[in-house]
Amino acid sequence: MVTPEPSTTLPAMTHADRFEPLPDEVRDRWLRFAQWDTTYFPKHVGLVVEDVRQDYCRMRLPFRTEVSQPQGIVHGGAVATAADTVVVPAIATHYAERRRLSTVDMSVQFLAPVTSDLVIEGWVTKRGRSVVFCQVEVRDEAGELAATAHVVYKVGRPVEEFEAGR
Repeated sequence: MVTPEPSTTLPAMTHADRFEPLPDEVRDRWLRFAQWDTTYFPKHVGLVVEDVRQDYCRMRLPFRTEVSQPQGIVHGGAVATAADTVVVPAIATHYAERRRLSTVDMSVQFLAPVTSDLVIEGWVTKRGRSVVFCQVEVRDEAGELAATAHVVYKVGRPVEEFEAGR
């Protein structure tokens, strides 16, 4: 499995510098997110992690016909999928063990059509005991803001406990 190289094309505004770097082994593991042998939905859509830090992640969704609508712009469902997915590494890097994460609520505001790659940034704004609140910005390749989202996730018990029925 090849770890994707971070893109050199970044939007004019990025939030990465606001977040602490991760230890190299944690960062390397999350840079491979959505690059599994099995084709789960994030891989099927084509999402690629470009950067991951404590409470932050940036992904890219390369533009291609399969994620567009007949008018040649990125489909709103692809934008929403990207917004929902980018926060997973941002949330999960907080935990030493694997946790089940599930979307509780998501609100997407579509601001402009996109006809290029999407650059998606997501970050944690507040953590509760089992609920995490996140903010997302979706930009086109030129850095123009195309959508924003608020995403709320439920964080479950460690996977081993859940699978053992505890």
